[in-house]
Amino acid sequence: MKLQLLFLTFSIISINVFSQTQSIAYPEVGKGVATTFVNDYHSLGVNSSALGWGTGYKDKKITVGMAEFGFGIYSDSLSSDKLKNFYKAVKGEITNSQTDSIDWNAQQMAAADYAGSKISMFVNYNWGGFAFQNEKFGGIAFNVRENYQWYSKFNNQVTDLIFKGKLSNYFDSLTIVIAGDTSVIANSSNLSADTLNSAILGTASIPLRLSEITNGSEIRSVWNRYYNFGYGRKILGKDSVFMLYGGIGGRFIQSMAMFNMESKDGELYMYSSISPNFNIDYGSVASVNPSTFIERGKLLPKIVGSGYGVDLSASAIFFNKLKIAAAVNNIGSVTYTRNVYKASDTLLTNVSINGLSDYNISQSVNKLLNDGGLFKLQGEEKYVLKNAADFRFGASMDFGKVVKFGFDFVAPLNKDNPGSIANPVVSVGGEIRIKFIALSAGYFGGGIYKNNIPVGINFIFKDGSYEIGISSYDAISFFSKKSNSISAAFGFARFRF
Repeated sequence: MKLQLLFLTFSIISINVFSQTQSIAYPEVGKGVATTFVNDYHSLGVNSSALGWGTGYKDKKITVGMAEFGFGIYSDSLSSDKLKNFYKAVKGEITNSQTDSIDWNAQQMAAADYAGSKISMFVNYNWGGFAFQNEKFGGIAFNVRENYQWYSKFNNQVTDLIFKGKLSNYFDSLTIVIAGDTSVIANSSNLSADTLNSAILGTASIPLRLSEITNGSEIRSVWNRYYNFGYGRKILGKDSVFMLYGGIGGRFIQSMAMFNMESKDGELYMYSSISPNFNIDYGSVASVNPSTFIERGKLLPKIVGSGYGVDLSASAIFFNKLKIAAAVNNIGSVTYTRNVYKASDTLLTNVSINGLSDYNISQSVNKLLNDGGLFKLQGEEKYVLKNAADFRFGASMDFGKVVKFGFDFVAPLNKDNPGSIANPVVSVGGEIRIKFIALSAGYFGGGIYKNNIPVGINFIFKDGSYEIGISSYDAISFFSKKSNSISAAFGFARFRF
């Protein structure tokens, strides 16, 4: 699935993947915790009851912000050096700059590297946010956020097919065309580069069913735009002893792309709905698909699905020091009505597509769906997908105005859905504030995220009137080749008055 449309748009606006548990709250990225640290529009989708706490700055009731960006790539087994190949390939597509293409030998090595590896990527961008917080009224907030999520795990056979295409070891014969003459030869590792370049089709004499080929593999990918809103306020309590807060939130969701595939126990499940801007050639099946849609967007891709999500949260503050909060977020679904396809579990006899020309594994979706690719598709009228909902619980303690420390537990409610975190994530972290500088650090682990140490720095000027900051989801990637991530988050346009 081509990402350059997403990244290019963000790059233009911001002058420029998976601990998504902090959403767009870049000040919280460096802590690794968010549930009892977020405030204003940053609390949307995390803990809307925090809107009742106030801004935390005297005489400041309104918060506005934009141009907040976060990006990360994680793996359970690939080192940061190998993930950089992925990053460079994506960056090359974004900037339309030439990248080094990989030959047949490199494709073989990449297939071996990626086989069995879990890879997660995310991109978050805040188009704009607004919050009004008042002691009597409570707090109300709104923001518009762009979010892309990718998660994949391929077995040996699938990685070989994706990276090598028609030259995959799965095919025992190749159809080649040389000087206008067509012939069929045996596929082997001893073929010359000229012969390989002349191949137009790979064929298996003893084909397997797609469910057998893909067994143990999965891809979950989604690109959504969220129009978030929320309200929170104090329900009861005395300021110096105990205060109870409640919050409710929700969102209208527009989706530009969705791919949901899982293959296990002899069954293949795959549904997709992808905007025409991604240039997928479905071939003749598109002419009989009741949901075929061909209109392209000029700047951003056209919408292929829409839906809603609901958030519920509660929090308590003890002695103005200890905060405890719990939330259930994004209960709801998205209905896809454009370019909806499912895969049929057929025999894979031949393939005519080329393998990946670089390390951008997200392009595997095109290899699966394009005419002449791996999947035989069937058009569908619509597809309903439950949201990537989550449950979160957190607590934190304020040690005066200088030090804050807390922990988070975030668990998926439907981890098999695109956009969901893969496994529960546990994190601890905090902040030290020295005048106008806030230094943050933390730790989180769980699932494919292993051991990550987020860090960040935030500059807060004129008693909170303006702030700017930058964070990393994992500082280890800057110092060790054994790190399994690449990430960053920043924001430079947040104002309070």
